[in-house]
Amino acid sequence: MFVDFDAIPEDAKVWIYPSSRKFYNSEIEEITDKVQFFVANWKAENADFKASYKILYNRFIILTADDVATPLTNKDIDASVRFILGLQEAYKIELLDKMNVCFKQGEYVQYKDLKDFKKLLKNKALTGKTIIFDNLITTKQDFENFWEIPIEESWYSRFLKK
Repeated sequence: MFVDFDAIPEDAKVWIYPSSRKFYNSEIEEITDKVQFFVANWKAENADFKASYKILYNRFIILTADDVATPLTNKDIDASVRFILGLQEAYKIELLDKMNVCFKQGEYVQYKDLKDFKKLLKNKALTGKTIIFDNLITTKQDFENFWEIPIEESWYSRFLKK
């Protein structure tokens, strides 16, 4: 069942899908409707299941599910991945590539592959203070506290020149 994001407990599972490009304004409403429909019908047979989502910066799809009260099965996870794969195909975007880095440059969110990100650090185009998105976090609590942090406070800090 779809619930407000704030109603999901802190220990709930989170999946972050960064888009390889910003969603066009003409796509936002349609993508939002599709994500909400998926979340509302994900495990619909179980009235105790609670899930939610956010779409942030017109680039990130965040899914969350209370998997403590109602554990997710491999079938449930597969359903969410199939849904994300469908969005990738429909909008000609990449959402599942974990070998990319998202960070803020001014008011913009940049999406770069890891090799290009390392070059930007080496050339000092980015600093330890640059805000990075840790899309590998797995809980709502980590999402709320550690998703947007300076590079120097993230696991990406190992790429900073000492």
